[in-house]
Order: sequence, then C-alpha cells, then structure tokens
Amino acid sequence: MLRIMLAGAGVAATGGLTACGSGGSGGGSESKVVTFGNNLSDQVPKDAITAALKGFDAKSGGLTVTINTKQHEQYQEQINNYLQGKPDDVLAWFAGYRMRFFADQGLTGDLTDLWGKIGGNYSDALKQASTGSDKKQYFVPFTQYPWGMFYRKSVWQERGYAIPKTLDELVALATKMKADGLIPIAFAQKQGWPGMGTFDQLNFRINGYQFHVDLLAGKENWQDKRVKEVFDTWKRLLPFHQENALGREWQEAAQTLQQKKSGMYLLGAFVGQQFPDAEKDDLDFFPFPEINPEHGTDTVEAPIDGYMMAKKPANKDGALKLLEYLASPEPQLTYLKADPTAVATNKNADTSGYNGLQKKAAEVIKSAKHITQFLDRDTDPGFASEAATNGLIAFIKNPDDIDSVLKGMADQAKNIFK
Repeated sequence: MLRIMLAGAGVAATGGLTACGSGGSGGGSESKVVTFGNNLSDQVPKDAITAALKGFDAKSGGLTVTINTKQHEQYQEQINNYLQGKPDDVLAWFAGYRMRFFADQGLTGDLTDLWGKIGGNYSDALKQASTGSDKKQYFVPFTQYPWGMFYRKSVWQERGYAIPKTLDELVALATKMKADGLIPIAFAQKQGWPGMGTFDQLNFRINGYQFHVDLLAGKENWQDKRVKEVFDTWKRLLPFHQENALGREWQEAAQTLQQKKSGMYLLGAFVGQQFPDAEKDDLDFFPFPEINPEHGTDTVEAPIDGYMMAKKPANKDGALKLLEYLASPEPQLTYLKADPTAVATNKNADTSGYNGLQKKAAEVIKSAKHITQFLDRDTDPGFASEAATNGLIAFIKNPDDIDSVLKGMADQAKNIFK
C-alpha cells in the first residue's frame, strides 16, 4: 500500500528535513517500508510521482512506499541538513555537480552495484551525469526536460511571428510584440532560481559550454570581461521582460503565457504544467537563439531529475529495489502520462505516446553537442543559494550596477571555491 505524508510538519529545529514514517527510524517495520523523500510539491508533478510509485507495490514483494513531500524550494535549501540527519531511504535530487557534491562528502549511498543491473537502460551521457568524482555511481535518472523559449503557436500564427535565429532577431521580435500590446518575455524571480536559466542561456551562447561550466565550478573569475558581456547583453533584453519580476512566482508568469498576455517565456518544459490539457498542443518552443557564431546553439540546458539513496538507509534492500524499479520504463512512462512536460531517461521506454512537445524535446536533447543541468545544479550549493541568487536579484533591481554585482559574486566565489 502506498502511503503519502506531507513532511512540512517534520522540519527539525536545525532547519533540515526529517523523514516521516519508518525511514531512518530504526524501528522494527523498516523491512516492509521504504521511505521516499519527494521534492515535487506542485500538484501536477506530485500527482505524477504518486501514480508512478503505485506500480511498485505489485513488484516489491510486500514492500510499502511512504512518500514524504516537502515544498520544492525548502527541500533544496535544507538538503544538506537533511542528508546529515535521518533522511528517507530514497530521495529526490539532481544529476551532475549537485549530485557529486554530496557524494564527495560521503552523504549518499553507493549505487555502483545497482548500475551493474540497470546500466543498459541509459546512455553513456546519463551514466556520466550519475557518476561521482570517485567514478562510482550515486544517482538513478528518472526524467529530463529542456529549457528554451516557449510560446503559443496560435498567437504566433495569428500575429505572423517567426522564430528568431539570432539575438538581433530576438530583439526585433520582442520590439514588435511590445508594439502589439504583448509582454514580450514573461519573467518571474520571486523564488530566486528562474533568472538563473536566463544567465545560463546567455553565458553559454556568448562564451561557450566550457567557459560556462568552468565559471560555475569556480575555475573562472566572475569579474572577467566575458561575464560582464553576459550581463550587458541581459541588460539589453531586460526592457522586454515582464516588470516587477521579484514579486512574481514562475507559475504566475507561465499563466500570462497561457492567457495569451505574453509572447514568450524562457523556462523549462514544466511550463506546460500551467496549461489545461486541451491547450497543451498549442505550446511549442525553440532553443535560445545564437549570439556568438563560434558556439552557435550547440549547448542545451536539459536538467536530469532522479533519485539517490541515503548513506545508511533504514531499509537498504527495499531502497535498492525501489531504485531499480524507478530505472525501468514503466514508472517513467506512468509519470509522463500525468505530467507530459518531460521525457523518460530510460532509452528503452516506448516514446510512441509522446505528444508533439515531448517529441521535440527529445530531439533537441539528442541533437545537442553539450548538455548543462542548470546553474543551481552545476555549481556549489552555497554559491547558488547565496552569491548567485542574491547577485541576480541585485542586478534585476539595478542593471546599471553590474560592476559591483560581479565584484560581490567574485568575492564570494573566492571564499567558497578555495
């Protein structure tokens, strides 16, 4: 039987997450219970992961999954304390740098033996994204989705808009949208992270993939003239962004796209969660246009969501069984039926049921030369939550003060990436 609990009431005095149910409790029932730390708190993805986990009961040999859901941003902010306390047996997280960060600290379980069973389900790129610095695997990919410029096909057809291929064409299009009475680019930054996606697109389009990942890994200087060019370019685009972004959540901005008040929205494919089923076919996207011909559009931001195991799970055997199940096509496709804004990571999953947006997403990801995760997944958690978040907010508040913003980010980076 699947049990669902809201972990909001289980926040410890340290500010970290605590597991509800049997995970980490040391009680006698852990052999039959697997606890599942869930960060999908919005209704659509929460319902989707609940549906995906229901199929585990029939294959688990009598195990029960207890889902402990925590509000998404709080989950990310408190993950460090959570992992050092008594985390759930299996827990949601992200591939890449953020996964390696906790694996390097010995805070998550080694899944290398499990990968001996499930490795055939995944591409080499997905295995690499699941691999720690010690070459062992610590992560099981579940779904993946691209970031891009999303728009409503009906609005563009009615207005005669064409997909921009360059930055100048994007500016010209945004100017036309503004004259037509539309908000050219929907924008929200109340939650702190959405603007990171804009920075990512501009940085790897201007400076290329390698500079981008090196900057986020602390190997490049935030006061470098190449970074200043990113913010100068963003400053050029800001007049076309939705005003008062610091008081708006991404869902509200997405709703302006759905309501045909905005012409474009730079976000992940999860923007489709704010569209009724009857309107999802009207949603489309294009990769952010070229800025520097040297790099073209060879990089795509396509975060990989998936699951890790606690370092010392209360029910290790059950945790491994659940992770093996999550690596199979069935739960991934069940999830996507409820939330068709992402694509399965299992390469053997039947994609014949994908909608048009999913097919395009899969093709864009497949054709990319380089894949990034997202700023707050490609860098140190402390830098993301403090320096990057506060720096981007300061820039949006005062785009004429780029130099002091970058000095602040550079100074914090020097302290964090020693």
